[in-house]
Amino acid sequence: MDDRRGADHRARDGGRIGGGGLRRTAIVLAAVVGALSVAGAAVARPIAPFDGVATVAPASGDSLAPVVTDLLIAVYGVRMGFDGAAVDYDRFMGRYSAGLSAPFADFAGVRAGQQVLDVGCGPGALTAELIARVGARSVTGVDPSESYAASARERFPASRIEVATAGALPFADDDFDATLAQLVVHFMTDPVHDLREMARVTRSGGVVAACVWDHAGGASPLSRFWDVLSIVDPSAPRESALPGTSEGQLAEYLVGAGLDDVVESALTVRVLHPTFEDWWTPYLRGAGPVGSYIDALDDDGRAALEVSVRAAMPAAPFEVTGSAWAARGTVRAAS
Repeated sequence: MDDRRGADHRARDGGRIGGGGLRRTAIVLAAVVGALSVAGAAVARPIAPFDGVATVAPASGDSLAPVVTDLLIAVYGVRMGFDGAAVDYDRFMGRYSAGLSAPFADFAGVRAGQQVLDVGCGPGALTAELIARVGARSVTGVDPSESYAASARERFPASRIEVATAGALPFADDDFDATLAQLVVHFMTDPVHDLREMARVTRSGGVVAACVWDHAGGASPLSRFWDVLSIVDPSAPRESALPGTSEGQLAEYLVGAGLDDVVESALTVRVLHPTFEDWWTPYLRGAGPVGSYIDALDDDGRAALEVSVRAAMPAAPFEVTGSAWAARGTVRAAS
């Protein structure tokens, strides 16, 4: 799911709203965008027409590019905040990713009788959905985070969960019927390479599929927060420049990785929040880039940000809608 190696989320050089450390962000992000663009620049090819839109109303990544991690540490003195407790991730992103899992599995055509790999499984939002469809012993998960993998093993003891990145999967060729990556590609160093590795472990005729929130289009469940932050702190980093977050990018990566019959679609999740606190409190728990940014602020900075965010949100209860781009391709027969 990402490179969740960090343990210290505190800024060391004035990482507060308007602080001196933030003024270097624009320069740093220019380098980030340049580094990430390498993954997709050479793979723009014609792709199959897009599907329609799937919508779900819930009942209730691979490794982050090292260059991005290092640059953000240089600016904020923090890691990306993915080594926290699995419960923090569940409360922050899991409330949306759990609802995304069923339409994504539908889109990938996951069905009984298949052997399925969940790449960047995290604590197991997609893993749980896959197990419900094919059984625990037919699902394997990998994640680069020791703590997230341990959490997934505890939750799903009958499934095989390994610590590994998408770019170096510890499996033989043709081991799986379907290989999926939910909310992972935008944290990959080289999406085309990693998707090609996912195709390697998938049998001929099998499916490789990925989905990523539409950060670039402002339609992710976090977009309202980022919109407010861009006003409060224009120099703050955003996730919209990350790979796979724009329409067509995932499909281009799959084509570049050698997949056939590539199709891209949009999946939508809607989550009702009964109170502002229900929505806001998980942001404070240090999960992901958002949590790390907030954790780097001092008390006054966090309080000021909360006031701004609260003013921008509708009166509770309110609904948060998140859309993700999803793409799938078929593994071609070996020549």
